[in-house]
Amino acid sequence: MKIIDGGVTAPKGFSAAGTEAFIKYENRPDMAMLFSKEPCIVAGTFTSNVVKAAPVIWDAKIVKETGTARAAVVNTGIANAGTGKQGMDICKAEAAEAAKALGIKKEEVLVGSTGVIGEQLNTEKLKSGIRALAGKLSDSRQAATEASIAIMTTDTVNKEAAATFEIGDKTVTVGGMSKGSGMIHPNMCTMLGYITTDLNIDRSLLQKALSEDVKDTFNMITVDGDTSTNDTLLLFANGLAGNEKITAEDENYKKFCEALHYVNETLAKKMAGDGEGATKLVEVLVTGASTKDEAKILARSVAGSNLTKAAMYGNDSNFGRILCALGYSGVDFDPDRVDISYESEGKSIRIFSGGIKADYDEAEATKILDHKEVRIIADMHMGEAKATAWGCDLTYDYVKINADYRS
Repeated sequence: MKIIDGGVTAPKGFSAAGTEAFIKYENRPDMAMLFSKEPCIVAGTFTSNVVKAAPVIWDAKIVKETGTARAAVVNTGIANAGTGKQGMDICKAEAAEAAKALGIKKEEVLVGSTGVIGEQLNTEKLKSGIRALAGKLSDSRQAATEASIAIMTTDTVNKEAAATFEIGDKTVTVGGMSKGSGMIHPNMCTMLGYITTDLNIDRSLLQKALSEDVKDTFNMITVDGDTSTNDTLLLFANGLAGNEKITAEDENYKKFCEALHYVNETLAKKMAGDGEGATKLVEVLVTGASTKDEAKILARSVAGSNLTKAAMYGNDSNFGRILCALGYSGVDFDPDRVDISYESEGKSIRIFSGGIKADYDEAEATKILDHKEVRIIADMHMGEAKATAWGCDLTYDYVKINADYRS
């Protein structure tokens, strides 16, 4: 696998665009479009929240019933959630307008929305935005970036990733973009994510690869413990790489899974590190657990602990907050066997071992925590399983951003 500079337009046959449609914001792009010149098979994962936005219902139906698509249209500012029948009518209108502009069927158009829940979208603004996007579509690197910027809400940076790998004499590319900064505690995938590939692969294997990989990537991030109504992750494959079709879980399938994992994990970490008001990415590595599932539960518990997150903001090596989060996770363990350490930029310090505070220098621990990326390591000494979760620190700005979210 080779990591490359790219986004959703990196694979062959994909184009993208972003534009300002005045959905809610002014003087910033707020609509994006993704398009494949050839039909795609599509896989998806969606929110586990009982309250599902209209676009989630629309997309899930297409993924389940036909598993094919050629385009996605996304708006920011208004989530089209809690909008009843009118919300579904808007999805239909979006799909019909995009189909007309692109010369495809409305059943080949997926839609996405993110933003404030409960407000109705302006259909005419959406249609105008769709027409503008169709006219701006490009397979350039810049177009991918513009699309990734256009799907941002409270994000401070756009999020893209891409990688290539070889199947025989064919080069296969996987690219992606995502958005997410708040209301992040996925139980399925991400906030909004769009992955493209020119791989030729069986549809069932495409879905399996995506469903399996989100368990260790997007499902292992948290910012605030809230699972969104709009979580959607879509994976498009148009087969233009020209490789012999993958129909079994062979070495070529594994190569694809590796590239997909890189893109998914990179996007997931970028979202965790860009949590609303955050100043740092906090990675939690749990080792020595009895099972993988228990390792995941422990890691997510620490990453989601508000007290731990606040300590990370203050560069405070208060291991009690970490130990407490491990303890209420629901996993049974012996606290006297747990080791807890901090790491950053190649330096490490153990702060808890053998049931008591380790002999360490508080000033040195503070220095290690005072970085943009920090790792908390908890060795449970119960087995061989491990898992990683990603979160961020909790700052004053998180409250400010969400107190003013609708204004």
